[in-house]
Amino acid sequence: MPRRALVLIALALAALGVGAWRGGVAAGQDGTTRLTIHSTAVHRTEHVSLVVPAGGGAGRFLLVFLHGRGGDDRASLNGAFFAALARLGADAPVVAFPDGGDHSYWHDRASGRWARYVMDEVIPLALKRSGADATRVAIGGISMGGFGAYDLARLHPKRFCAVAGHSPALWTSAGQTAPGAFDGAADFARHDVVRAARRGAFAEIPLWLDAGTGDPFRPGDAAFASAAAASGTKLIRRSWPGGHDGAYWNAHWRSYLRFYVNACG
Repeated sequence: MPRRALVLIALALAALGVGAWRGGVAAGQDGTTRLTIHSTAVHRTEHVSLVVPAGGGAGRFLLVFLHGRGGDDRASLNGAFFAALARLGADAPVVAFPDGGDHSYWHDRASGRWARYVMDEVIPLALKRSGADATRVAIGGISMGGFGAYDLARLHPKRFCAVAGHSPALWTSAGQTAPGAFDGAADFARHDVVRAARRGAFAEIPLWLDAGTGDPFRPGDAAFASAAAASGTKLIRRSWPGGHDGAYWNAHWRSYLRFYVNACG
């Protein structure tokens, strides 16, 4: 089937909100390959939803996308995402959506070694199953996942070809944080990405931040952007009308994916 026809199918499904695009065909939203990980890092069974575009994953980069609080590996598998992916055609990445629990915030803590889970279990499995290029891995996420993407890039700056926070859940002090986000003040201090940005932790990585004009995390996001600027870090920052919700994120999948392609493609 011609690429234009595939795109039109995906767009029609997106408008209905009931379809997904995978492997060059229209499929149900649950048609993505769902992998199981018996994790030694977090001591529980987790899942990874893996999306491999038509033609297979060889030669493509891998995007690891982290969900927000209360989500799971299927949180972003909707028509808006698949329509944006289809538009990329041959530039489309392999995308891995790991499950990070309700409020792990994607960092090593008392509930499990969530950062190790992503780095040592999710990424190797996604690369093995998809055949994607192991030298080109991007990481991003929504809300809790945006924080997690920054924190993982802070710890592994040479591993990622791009990092992005979409409405990232950021704070400047432990007292501001949401209940359950950290194990305490010391845990927050170990994973203070605003302080890391001020120290130039992201200076060598293509960096993105966006948030809606009504997003409650804008103060923390602004502090992160200011810290990055103070260290000379180049940050692409976008602000569009909207809040901290699915309607906002779904409206901007095309921009999100284009950033990753421009940085890693």
